[in-house]
Amino acid sequence: MDHAAHHAGAGHDHADHVEHSDRADRGGHAPGASWATAAKATLHCLTGCVVGEILGMAIGTALLWGNVPTMVLAIVLAFVFGYSFTLFAMRRAGLNLKTASKAALAADTVSIAVMELVDNGIIALVPGAMDAHLSEGLFWSSLLGGFVVAFLVTTPVNKWMIGRGKGHAVVHAHH
Repeated sequence: MDHAAHHAGAGHDHADHVEHSDRADRGGHAPGASWATAAKATLHCLTGCVVGEILGMAIGTALLWGNVPTMVLAIVLAFVFGYSFTLFAMRRAGLNLKTASKAALAADTVSIAVMELVDNGIIALVPGAMDAHLSEGLFWSSLLGGFVVAFLVTTPVNKWMIGRGKGHAVVHAHH
């Protein structure tokens, strides 16, 4: 069907499409960006962050490192595991390593960065949490509390990104 016939037969013109698109952008209601999708994407990133951070904290504590090197290791491992989970899923879906790597970086960088900033900020702000040991309730409660707050902060970020074809929308484009 030709474009002009489509518009004539449908009883609308190009301005209707533009107006609808502008309303969606101004209202923040991005098509295809449900809260459930954003929560699922955030939970995916959170899983990698949890594994990486706990492993990093355990290694740093076992090696008797100070707070800063332990936190740096935990953050690096959170990114490594976050990217790895997406990378493995993309490779399993049949993408080559280069394409899968680009998709993982595009999908997870902002989400993991926001999550790590919030989570580590919470831990830094809780009195005594930075000096708590793995065997102490304060360590675990501040870490897990930080993850909960990070999830709540990062979910709207992911919703916004997915609705604009960024973040985890890049991964879904390859499925």
